[in-house]
Amino acid sequence: MIFPPHCKFVGTATGTPYGERVYFLSRYLVRDTPSGLEVIEVVPDPEGTGLLRNVLSTRVLAAGDDVYRYPDRVNVHDRTFLVEAALRSGRRCTVFFGHDEQTTFVLDPDISGFLRMHVYDITPPRPHLSATLTDLERTGLFGDLEVVFEHHVRDIREIEADVYPCRAAGFTRTLDADPIRPGDRIAGCLTGRYLARECCGDTVTVESICPLDVVAEEPFIARCCRSERSGIGLWNDRFGAIVHWGASPWDIAEAVRRVAIAWRKQNGEGSSC
Repeated sequence: MIFPPHCKFVGTATGTPYGERVYFLSRYLVRDTPSGLEVIEVVPDPEGTGLLRNVLSTRVLAAGDDVYRYPDRVNVHDRTFLVEAALRSGRRCTVFFGHDEQTTFVLDPDISGFLRMHVYDITPPRPHLSATLTDLERTGLFGDLEVVFEHHVRDIREIEADVYPCRAAGFTRTLDADPIRPGDRIAGCLTGRYLARECCGDTVTVESICPLDVVAEEPFIARCCRSERSGIGLWNDRFGAIVHWGASPWDIAEAVRRVAIAWRKQNGEGSSC
């Protein structure tokens, strides 16, 4: 796969106002031709000076029916989205245009080299960790990490409990607002389990909803109500990050970055999946 690390290495060739020279950072050119877009690799003179350099050689990477022009403006820093969109196009090469006229492309798209990170969360209410990662990903924040998030979001309504954790999720009987009765089946995290045992002893059954209980893949990032569990390391012999229930977007993004860097340092590129 050829996917320029930054759009600054890709130029558009709509004319030659300064002769057969290119901007000193340019390594690729995208040119509109009567038969469609053409993507060219260029080698500027490394001995040249100034902003514009003579071109030592050129090579056509893709042209004609091999090239697809993505119809919408995109965030050129959301690299995972761009590769996945290029794969869906069915063409060897997909050219993208950014909101500020940036240009980039993906040639022979291949997602296998990206790191697959597993996300463990629950719903309802809003799965804070999973949803925040989706929002952050759209900004291009993780572009340089080349991460694919695989979301494992458990719907706790499937437990069919008598009592659920909180009113915010829209349940009628909840630990934060209603008394517990002997024989109740309660859906709760570790804190909820402690509360139920403190109030009712062994007369109730607690079904765990903690995302950590279902961590099965690595690297991972999971949400937990216990702040003392937060951090990077091993959980049930799986490497990843645990973030607190109400972690900020900054904390979540930092945890992803730390896990990705540590995983690649120990295991190399990509993932074990």
